[in-house]
Amino acid sequence: MEIQVPLDKNDVCILIPTLNEEATIKQLIEDFQAEGFENILVIDGHSRDRTRQLAEESGAKVVVQEGKGKGQAVQEAFQLIEDPYTVMIDGDGTYLASDIYTVLNPLIEGHADQTIGNRFANFEPEAFTKLNLTGNKVLNKLFGLAYGVWLEDILTGYRGFNKRSIKELNLNEMGFEIETEITVESVKHEMKVEVVPITYVARHSSADTKLNPMRDGFKIGKTIFRMARLHNPMFYFGIFGTLLTLSGIVVGLYVVNEWLSGVTRIPMTILTALLIMTGIQMFIFGMLSDLVVSLHRETMRMMRKNNER
Repeated sequence: MEIQVPLDKNDVCILIPTLNEEATIKQLIEDFQAEGFENILVIDGHSRDRTRQLAEESGAKVVVQEGKGKGQAVQEAFQLIEDPYTVMIDGDGTYLASDIYTVLNPLIEGHADQTIGNRFANFEPEAFTKLNLTGNKVLNKLFGLAYGVWLEDILTGYRGFNKRSIKELNLNEMGFEIETEITVESVKHEMKVEVVPITYVARHSSADTKLNPMRDGFKIGKTIFRMARLHNPMFYFGIFGTLLTLSGIVVGLYVVNEWLSGVTRIPMTILTALLIMTGIQMFIFGMLSDLVVSLHRETMRMMRKNNER
């Protein structure tokens, strides 16, 4: 697939965050160069192997990040990049350089501010473990429920951005939660996001994964939930309200059962009332917060329209 609109390929920055990727980084850079893309930025997280050396020898610009973590690396790189288009890709060799046209086309044609490469469109059987595949699907479902936007693969490491979208992102996450935060920020700022099919291949035998499925999956889920407080407070407070109300009902059923048996549980009766009342209050907080967020969103939308005139 070729780019449908004329483009100076030097206007595209290929951003590759790395950490100990000596087994794959050289080949990945050469693959992009074979496609005609020479503007390649490797931001390295203090690799202990030959990642930086191989990247420099292959012709990429290498920057060692100041802090630690993929999220911090991406934030630092976004501050450096001034090119019209950016394509971000993991350096572990699980993505194909040839898919760059699929990632870039919607940006160049003006259909999207950001593109997300959907790994589930075409992946090798060995590319996902059963745990990773299940975890990804659960987190994607959680994101859809929390934000009302179904983007199929919010954790993908292959993304495209135009310059405006990068400058609008307000990022704070330091670790693997960065992809989630980028997606949430894109929804928050009402960017045009397009999901495109890409190929996802099995990890190189010499390339170790840095992702801990359980630990990092929990952090990502927590990020989705926490950030929903400002974007979809009804979902955020509704979860607490539901848990508290259900807990009150369960305790209440026990109290009623004990009362029918001739035993009065006054403290537990009080607890039942408190749990249910607090749960209802959480729903009220959610509705009020949702109203405030909706008014704020509409105000920002009107301000953007006025600025565009």
